Amino acid sequence: MKQLLLDYTPYCTRAALVEDGELIEFSIEKNAAKGIVGNIYKGKVENVLSGMEAAFVNIGLERNGFLYVGESLVDSKSIGATMPRKKLNVSPGDIIMCQVVKDQFGQKGARLTTDITLPGYYLVLLPTSSFIGVSRKVVSQRRREYLEQLVTSICPEGMGFILRSAADKAQDEDIISEAESLIELWRQVQADYKRAKDKSVVFEEGNLFDRALRDTFGEDVEKVVVNDEEVAKSLEGKVGDAAIEVYNGERNIMAHFNVSEQINRICDRRVYLENGAYIVIDKTEALTVIDVNTGKFAGSKDLEDTVYKTNLAAAVCIAKQLRLRNISGIVVIDFIDMQNEEHKEQVIETLKEALKNDRLKTSTVGMTPLGLVELTRKKTRLQNDEYLLQNCTHCHGGYTISNLQLVFMLRDELLDYMLSNKCDVVYVGVSQVIYDTIAECEVNAKQIGKGIENKKIYIYVGERFSRQKHVISENAPDPLPANMFELVNQED
Repeated sequence: MKQLLLDYTPYCTRAALVEDGELIEFSIEKNAAKGIVGNIYKGKVENVLSGMEAAFVNIGLERNGFLYVGESLVDSKSIGATMPRKKLNVSPGDIIMCQVVKDQFGQKGARLTTDITLPGYYLVLLPTSSFIGVSRKVVSQRRREYLEQLVTSICPEGMGFILRSAADKAQDEDIISEAESLIELWRQVQADYKRAKDKSVVFEEGNLFDRALRDTFGEDVEKVVVNDEEVAKSLEGKVGDAAIEVYNGERNIMAHFNVSEQINRICDRRVYLENGAYIVIDKTEALTVIDVNTGKFAGSKDLEDTVYKTNLAAAVCIAKQLRLRNISGIVVIDFIDMQNEEHKEQVIETLKEALKNDRLKTSTVGMTPLGLVELTRKKTRLQNDEYLLQNCTHCHGGYTISNLQLVFMLRDELLDYMLSNKCDVVYVGVSQVIYDTIAECEVNAKQIGKGIENKKIYIYVGERFSRQKHVISENAPDPLPANMFELVNQED
């Protein structure tokens, strides 16, 4: 059974797609610094690069956005067709409507498009393009033709629609209703654009939960579980046939469904396979490198067979890790050298087949004589490791678990400690940087867990504590440190 787990806190939200207990997709977002992909702006063209059919557009952010002909939020791979390509027809000083297709990364500004799209659960409205397409996941040709005829009959002139995979099992009235809603939304966007100031946002994309619901609508999710009643109410009418359940248990929702440990392992550099082999994932500024190793797997036949089986298992694991970690851009995989050409081809085919489960576009190049495979994965939002990892100050270029992720891990451990020891007062000693992160996140006792009402939790700075060291105890430190505060049971 597939479930979508939604973990809400005022500072940060997390969404986990789980199938039979296994985490298959994970997203995290700071509420105060969410991405801007999908946002629509009233931008001012600053410079035109005619030779590249591109322009720099001021949308009111610290860096100008980059407008390039051919960019779109619609993945042509998902519909098996090529979207009509427009010519760049702008001049410096022009005021244009544009949409963000890629977040800002490093020193690069946001990537923009003038091909606006408004996504729904069953449909994507193309208000500036008269194109009708159907997701490739709708396999029945008869159904594809019917859906295409249905939306064509209700589509205003000059507009278009993409039918998403969720439309395959949707009722006609639901599709028509959503089409009407998206068309009305576009009219509102146009009205807001006319009133908006130059270099300002006109339309903001939904939050992480809205996107998670929309993106997993075609994944046959049977249940949506959320830890906040107000959030649950806001989701009513948006989840199709899936049931909405409010989780009111004592433990954190991710820990209750045995997902916390799986989330923590996303931070691991080394990922073990079931047979004892493992892969190593290293992030650089330009690309991600994945190395395959036999580890403890010795096989039972010969070296070539051992290497072949290791590479096959690694190919499946790598596809899962790309999706779990939201790794994007260039990826280079160093498979173990194989002599048999058929084995090489089979490993590549296994990798391609496993990547079909990924909603994001991936392109795989064949294997080099050295066993290297290069692939690209579409880059839109920040990778999960932007939240889960941070630069290590000791190894100059490496990465370590982020302060935010350490706070989440501490939260689960603290709650388990209090529930198992049935204590009314607890003292938690942490490093100065984690102390500051807890204060910044405005963590309160209610966010730790619902089973510790009226309990007292004191956070203090432990002398010479490293970032990843902490102490949880029922006994107060002696002497009491100057830097200490209590997590109160305030309302969210």
